[in-house]
Amino acid sequence: MKQVIYAMQFKGNAAPKAGATGVIKAATSASSCTLNSVVSAAGIGGTLTTAQGGKAAFESEVILTGETSFTETGTIRFGDSNHSLRFITVGQGFLGKSPDEDLQHGAVMWKVDGGEGQFAGASGLITSNFTLNASGEVTDNHFGLIWVR
Repeated sequence: MKQVIYAMQFKGNAAPKAGATGVIKAATSASSCTLNSVVSAAGIGGTLTTAQGGKAAFESEVILTGETSFTETGTIRFGDSNHSLRFITVGQGFLGKSPDEDLQHGAVMWKVDGGEGQFAGASGLITSNFTLNASGEVTDNHFGLIWVR
């Protein structure tokens, strides 16, 4: 099996699911990008730069399980073709206050639960570190290590 790694920043919205209590629907997208991390005498710094290529689309359903906990299932589609993967939460995610009073901050780990195209028979893990503001705007930073055939 071959390893595929990716780092992308997804942006979009999250809102309560109509007719359901404690359920949130999220929809975000990300452009192809380059992530640079540089260690120097000043410490660590990083930049995310848009790169040529297609976009990825993310959709999920979040179920709130406690004051700061949740589970999530969803899909990520890479490009305009049929390269997509499905994921489920490993354990529970966390969403709480951040040092910025205008944002909540959270993190979650997902297990790849199947896919299509490049991701048929795939397995792996994706980490998500995200922020959410009061109007539902989401910025979600993914790092994935996916095993493909």
